[in-house]
Amino acid sequence: MPSALQAYSDEMANLVERAAPSLLQVNARRRLPASGIAWSKDLVITASHVLEREDGIIVGLTDPAQSRVEASLVGRDPHNDLALLRVDAELSPANWAADDALRVGNLALALGRPRRHVKASSGIVRGIVSGGDSERRRKRFKSMKGEFARGRRGRGRRRGAAGGFIQTDVIMYPGFSGGALLGADGAVHGLNTSGFTQGISMAIPVAAMRRSAAELLKHGKIQRGYIGIGLQEARLPAAVADGLNQETGLLIVSVAADSPAAEAGLMVGDIVTALDQNAIEAVEQLQRLLSALEVGSETSLSFARGGEIRSSRVLVGAQ
Repeated sequence: MPSALQAYSDEMANLVERAAPSLLQVNARRRLPASGIAWSKDLVITASHVLEREDGIIVGLTDPAQSRVEASLVGRDPHNDLALLRVDAELSPANWAADDALRVGNLALALGRPRRHVKASSGIVRGIVSGGDSERRRKRFKSMKGEFARGRRGRGRRRGAAGGFIQTDVIMYPGFSGGALLGADGAVHGLNTSGFTQGISMAIPVAAMRRSAAELLKHGKIQRGYIGIGLQEARLPAAVADGLNQETGLLIVSVAADSPAAEAGLMVGDIVTALDQNAIEAVEQLQRLLSALEVGSETSLSFARGGEIRSSRVLVGAQ
């Protein structure tokens, strides 16, 4: 009779083996190929940053012959580091998890196929990181690659992220970007990427993947929500900050004529504090929350004016 440790080890290997048919190789750059996941029978989802070219994309299949087929680009969502490809082949779609099923502390497996065979790395879920935090890290890293980053660091807590990223402690080996984040239930809970941060393992959750894939299939691109305001981070007045338990908001520095914001009565000098009851302290947070809303839908925007918190209904436009 196998020991509990051996049984656990065998079950981990079984999870990888069952998920392997949906893991693909994506070759669209000069260096080591990356990974992709079978989204449906003829669609592959991968990380946008691994596509250094949009023509001549080659996908390595998992059939016994290790076939290689050319893929066409359906569209990209650079904001979420996702891209959708179409292939003329019969794929084995992944077992996709329910939205927001992973919790901090859950076991996780990162799977990739940069070569012929699937590779795996194990760890746990460390946390759910807001889109604003991740975007801030990515911008700071890119800036520091060429020159010292300019501008101040964000202050205060980061809350209200829409479609926050999954942070794990798995090791992201070369070529793992675009591969699957597997849970102990055997389902794929996210797509691994190293496109946002250096040295931190991140995954785009299934909920964000579903939204992006649907938009790309419908329009071939992502339509970003637009309300027509220019913003910069600003400290809230002390009384407002204490009442909201929030140190900063977004100061409106411009309002486009005939924009949704102008129609809603927003003015230069107002400080945005929340969108649809999600606290806002960084421009990236507002952008991510807007991107999750349908163009033409209505949302509630809260803002400070004259030391008071007000709210207004805003119609989301297309950028």
